[in-house]
Amino acid sequence: MLIRWQDKELTLPPGTSVRDCLAALGISEGALAAMRGGQVLELNETLREDSELNPITLRHEEGRRIYERCLRMMMLLAVRRLYPGEQVRIEYSAGHGVFVRLPRLSLSEGMVAEIEQEMRRIADAGLPFEKRCWALEDAIAYFEAEGQQDKVELLHYRPFPYFNMYRLGNLWDYFYGAMTPSTAWVRVFQLHYHAPGFVLLMPDKADPSKPAAYVDMPKHLAVFAQSAAWCEILGVVNAADVGQLMVSGNMREFIRVNEALHDKAIAAIADRIVAANKRIILIAGPSSSGKTTFAQRLRVHLKVLGRHPLQLSMDDYYLDRDTLPREADGSLDLESIHTLDLPRLQQDICRLLEGEEVETPVFNFTTGKREAQGTANRLEPGQPLIIEGIHGLNPLLAQGLPQEQIHRIFVSALTCVNLDDHNRIRTTDVRLLRRIVRDSATRGTPARGTLAMWDSVRRGEDTWIFPYQEQADSMFNTALHYELPILKHFAYDALKAIGPEDPTYLKSRRLLKTLHYFPSLDPALLTEIPPLSLEREFIGGCTFYEK
Repeated sequence: MLIRWQDKELTLPPGTSVRDCLAALGISEGALAAMRGGQVLELNETLREDSELNPITLRHEEGRRIYERCLRMMMLLAVRRLYPGEQVRIEYSAGHGVFVRLPRLSLSEGMVAEIEQEMRRIADAGLPFEKRCWALEDAIAYFEAEGQQDKVELLHYRPFPYFNMYRLGNLWDYFYGAMTPSTAWVRVFQLHYHAPGFVLLMPDKADPSKPAAYVDMPKHLAVFAQSAAWCEILGVVNAADVGQLMVSGNMREFIRVNEALHDKAIAAIADRIVAANKRIILIAGPSSSGKTTFAQRLRVHLKVLGRHPLQLSMDDYYLDRDTLPREADGSLDLESIHTLDLPRLQQDICRLLEGEEVETPVFNFTTGKREAQGTANRLEPGQPLIIEGIHGLNPLLAQGLPQEQIHRIFVSALTCVNLDDHNRIRTTDVRLLRRIVRDSATRGTPARGTLAMWDSVRRGEDTWIFPYQEQADSMFNTALHYELPILKHFAYDALKAIGPEDPTYLKSRRLLKTLHYFPSLDPALLTEIPPLSLEREFIGGCTFYEK
């Protein structure tokens, strides 16, 4: 059989493992798996047909996901050995790692150190991740015997009768994706104690030979903790809980309480702004976080308190596309703050605060240019100004503005509902689903188009948005715990239509693996989502945008 990588070609006997194929191609370091078309191949898999292989390393998103899965299983085995029978909950991103807690156990710093030491013994032992195909009923029986009711309930929603289980030592589990051949591939990690649990730190992105440094993000974690408390209030922590609400007919009440919690949190932010007499409200957040609708709802709450804010969009201050500098490959970095006319924006804000009439620009995204005529605006004495855009928290934006008058808000969709106790739903995947639905409905972009551009969007967020989130005065979580079945209703068929030959196939399958565990939606439930809901920004029907 013919094996290719870049400009190399080799003829190898059928039945050669992916690992040996890569070694024969001269790729002996850093590979955790390989891509063939849009499919991930584990290193232990054997090939029997001509294949073009591309190694997956820690520098790839899929490589980091593979590494994290293996780390999670090693951590679960370490806890099983040290604290038999204890429940483990793997929850959400924290800096360059993932937050873990043992709900029935109060962990100390010393206990966390013991778990890390046991994980290192497991890594040094080079224990294999043994893959076996299990029948669904066998898996349900196993997890029932193990007392893992979260998995038992989840698997009742699985649409396929078989799936791959992995064994490490005496532990069997399921992690929704590929693994490395053994724990010898997963030696770089660190556990950082963070009461009431710990953060499992991944390798550093810039230097994968060392663990990433722990980044203290108290505001970010506080918002996650608030959302976790909301989950407890709602009685929903895993996907199966949402499914049960749908089956039992209680989904409408669930939606109402979700929306009420959102409204209460927005009202609290408005109260803080008015109490501090702030006039410049800067709102930032990553793609598909719901910034625009959040800004509109905040404007309504400020009106309730006697303020009548003027709202500007940072997008209207884009420079004409044909004037922007290009990258070495000829592309435009549209996520950069330098695509904005910062001097004009800062000047307009200062003039508005002085009570002057200002013609603010209007950007035409079809032509890629600013319109010849803008919009005349004026602020009355004491009237606040809301400015929304991805760069709202960047210090460059606030230069020259009266700092004492600024209130900064960071919004993002921080999903706290897991698939099960050991498998979280990534916030970036939920934002991607939101964008797929919105792009298809309002921009005519098919799912594969949104998937193709997502890596570039994420790089821009890591550079220009997330580094400044802790500078926020307020944070707001736009995630809605009911939204995944809603997004499935709009995105599932489009994702399923993407075939293995498509470069975006891997991303589409990853999203489908999550959506499979939510029941199909009764379309009548859509009527329960209020017209001012954050969810309406993506599925349509938000009356803020009706003329």
